[in-house]
Amino acid sequence: MPVNYATPAPEALHVVAGIRLGVAAAGIRKKDRQDLTVIAVEPGASVAGVFTQNRFCAAPVQVCRAHLAERGNADIRALVINTGIANAGTGEQGLAASNTTCAELAALLKVEASQILPFSTGVILEPLPVDRLVAGLPTAVADLAPNHWHAAAHAIMTTDTIAKAASRQLSINGQTITITGISKGAGMIKPNMATMLGFVGTDAGVAPQLLADTLKAVADESFNAITVDGDTSTNDSFVTIATGKSGVQFSTGQEAGWPEFAAALTAVAQELAQAIVRDGEGATKLITVDVSGGQSRKECRAVAYAVAHSPLVKTAFFASDPNLGRILAAIGYAGIKDLDVDTIRVWLASRSGETLVAEQGGRAAVYTEDQGAAIMKDAEITVRIDLARGAAQATVWTCDLSYDYVKINADYRS
Repeated sequence: MPVNYATPAPEALHVVAGIRLGVAAAGIRKKDRQDLTVIAVEPGASVAGVFTQNRFCAAPVQVCRAHLAERGNADIRALVINTGIANAGTGEQGLAASNTTCAELAALLKVEASQILPFSTGVILEPLPVDRLVAGLPTAVADLAPNHWHAAAHAIMTTDTIAKAASRQLSINGQTITITGISKGAGMIKPNMATMLGFVGTDAGVAPQLLADTLKAVADESFNAITVDGDTSTNDSFVTIATGKSGVQFSTGQEAGWPEFAAALTAVAQELAQAIVRDGEGATKLITVDVSGGQSRKECRAVAYAVAHSPLVKTAFFASDPNLGRILAAIGYAGIKDLDVDTIRVWLASRSGETLVAEQGGRAAVYTEDQGAAIMKDAEITVRIDLARGAAQATVWTCDLSYDYVKINADYRS
């Protein structure tokens, strides 16, 4: 079960003017489950995306990048998402399948194929059953409605145990702005972007280039700051749609209210990203690794990821075993040049309290294993590391590593 997370109720997911969602059961991999989603966008919206850095990126990622470049992050009219088959490692056949999907949906919506963005998630190296997908499109289009965020959150799931969504509203210049989003992912999560998809809509108006630039920064503080297992998927995608229907328009990022909007967008993305970690395959604990005192954000993040990726650290947290020398070892191999281990301090914290674990190159005099074990029994734990060599900071979220992670991935194709 997810760590301290429940899917928001349908009524808690605010409608975003200018966006409609529809789902269908296309039988792409499993029968009798909704596995196809269409997100329709009214004309005039800005749309931006950030995608996987995996060199084996999936066919739909390649098509998305091409369509966004052709349209200049504007004039996109629909997104189509299938689960079950990733359409990755499928060569020209996969590209043809993605292009066919776009063409067929474009015909139904009476738009151009380059105005469609395709997304796939699921098993890699298997061909996408495009005939089944296309056959399901009319049902998904007929289902389009502004209040179907909850249904779409369920339809994009793969090994997820729970649907993931977030929504909030804020007032700017007397106008209410809505931001609502959904995400999926539970394993192969080390975004740079991992097998994760995230879709966020807002009725704010944001100029296309401003949205594209902002989305990169938002992703860096959310989906690119999580890891479940250190694997980077072929299909990661995070897309934001800004419809402009609220009447609030941001053109340069210098307008009144922009900092508040950007902060709210980041908060929604972080909520969606953390939901993925909370639902990490087999996860029983959410672990925040907060590194400060670095010479740069890059080196802080390198240390945070070294700790967050370590199977030995993650299994220790699963067992509530205060074998915390593993954290020091991970810090030591993070690749930080001229790191003075005598200045580093490490704390462990949870709702049960906080304890200094290490300082001056070794175990802190005040630390006891009973303190460490008590903290590690909690479901949400923070590892705080001070490098004491600068003012930079970075945070990464991860989860523990349990027996069930192996079981889930061993049985994935069964």
